[in-house]
Amino acid sequence: MTDIITEQATAAASGAAATEQFRNKQRADNTGADTRRVDTLASELLAAAHDIIRRHKVTYAEYDVLKSWLIQVGEDGEWPLFLDVWLESVVEEVANENRDGSKGTIEGPYYIPDAPVLPAEATLPMRDGEEGTPLRFQGQVASVDGTPLSGATVDIWHADNDGYYSQFAPGLPDWNLRGRVMADDQGRFEIHTIEPAPYQIPTDGSCGRLIAAAGWHAWRPAHLHLKVSAPEHRLITTQLYFQGGRYVEDDIASAVKPELILSPTPAVEDDGNEVTYDFVLDKA
Repeated sequence: MTDIITEQATAAASGAAATEQFRNKQRADNTGADTRRVDTLASELLAAAHDIIRRHKVTYAEYDVLKSWLIQVGEDGEWPLFLDVWLESVVEEVANENRDGSKGTIEGPYYIPDAPVLPAEATLPMRDGEEGTPLRFQGQVASVDGTPLSGATVDIWHADNDGYYSQFAPGLPDWNLRGRVMADDQGRFEIHTIEPAPYQIPTDGSCGRLIAAAGWHAWRPAHLHLKVSAPEHRLITTQLYFQGGRYVEDDIASAVKPELILSPTPAVEDDGNEVTYDFVLDKA
């Protein structure tokens, strides 16, 4: 199974899927932009680029390489990947700087809305004999004043034991390791899944060529993605990482925060590991 997925999970295929998901999101969420903000942001971005060119005496040969690479990013469908890996962490930091509740981090390009709805205690959809270390992930969703949030939604998705996401790699069922868990009347949830693996962002496209040229690595640490929401509260988008995991200290996407690192322990009643993590939501 791994060899088949590795052979076919190309940057182009992954990029096309991520681009289509983003376009669908924009069609649903587009509210327009303030002309003055566009003027300010675009002007300052261009001024910063001009400054880099002047300070580093960029040559026409280097400019032509950059121009060719930017064109190829679009043709590869990798703009969502490029922006989510290298810019989103700062956008998220600014957007959530005034939150009092749980820490957020980037969404990334692999979110799919409308995952199957599951009860408060649930096993995520997975294949028979899904490979990986079993994980029981449990906790409670509460408001900043400590009130448990009945009816909170824990939307969770993550890579499999080979580092691949359903709907972005061939050979995986559509909703594999994805679900919307509805917390109980005390905001509690208990999710049975497997521990994800670290994964390498696609390197056979334009982003991979940048990584190789700069001498960077292309890996993200193992993590759970979550969107946690409740009525009259602000949704939080976050990722949870694993203590001691590879690439936690040098994530290519710069999305790891100390508050988001889990420390699972061996499960008392089952095989695998278990961990508890509570979410605190700000009021809307």
